[in-house]
Amino acid sequence: MILENCMLCPRGCGVRREPSKGNGFCHMGSHPVVARAALHFWEEPCISGMRGSGTVFFTGCTLGCVFCQNYGISTRRQVGKELTVAQLAEVFQSLIEQGAHNINLVSPTQFALPIAEALRLKKLPVPVVYNSSGYETIETLRLLEGLVDVYLPDLKYVSSEPAARYSGAANYPEYARRAILEMARQTGEARFDEQGMLVRGTVVRHLILPGHTRESIAVLDWLRAHLPEGVPVSLMAQYIPCGRAEQYPEINRPITAREFHKVEEYLMKSGLDGFVQERSSAKKTYIPPFDLEGLEFLSNAKQ
Repeated sequence: MILENCMLCPRGCGVRREPSKGNGFCHMGSHPVVARAALHFWEEPCISGMRGSGTVFFTGCTLGCVFCQNYGISTRRQVGKELTVAQLAEVFQSLIEQGAHNINLVSPTQFALPIAEALRLKKLPVPVVYNSSGYETIETLRLLEGLVDVYLPDLKYVSSEPAARYSGAANYPEYARRAILEMARQTGEARFDEQGMLVRGTVVRHLILPGHTRESIAVLDWLRAHLPEGVPVSLMAQYIPCGRAEQYPEINRPITAREFHKVEEYLMKSGLDGFVQERSSAKKTYIPPFDLEGLEFLSNAKQ
């Protein structure tokens, strides 16, 4: 597969992406590159369940947050295995055979086309989760319509200043807001099975940043005003300084209990439905190693 003019993400690089080479913002070729494919137990309860979420971590990123917990693969383009579409489908099947509740695609945007091809090869017996920064175009999301059961986007900011400072994307708010509404349109309100597992729907995540409770409250205000009925919110308190956060003193610390409770209380008063992930989860031990786990059986994949 060669992409002559890649416009998959809001960066709109328009570059040529060959199978193993690309000079766009993500620096990735057109073939998917995976750093880890394993059961993951630290998502929202309705995603991880008892058996784990079948999480596929893709290398590269279209956003590039300075505090990214997956910095080791979002910026180090050489980490991971390059797969064919057929091999990616094999990875999905392997996770299903291990008992995964779903197939959870993490940072998938730069590989949306081969992912769509892999999902079309065979209808999966479990939901497909699209786990995204929220920095998406409507056009790319519509390529996935009917293939994705659950969207799990972030809404990191609704103000351009922090979006530019910490993610290099002043236009993040406008794209993420439109993307979330498109995701919700595609999936409708959240639907759960008899075990409480999410089988269809959109869940919007927001990570509280230290010193930015006003931004978090502004995010919740937008969600309350615009989210359709039946779209839950997941408030995350597990921020820890990762990536290049040490270069930004104002975010080079975990959030305080006071910051967390201020935003949590606002969420509760807002009437939004959803989840709260506590400060106790702010540990680097919850960040999985990107050691190619789950890819060993693909002996012919490039590394």
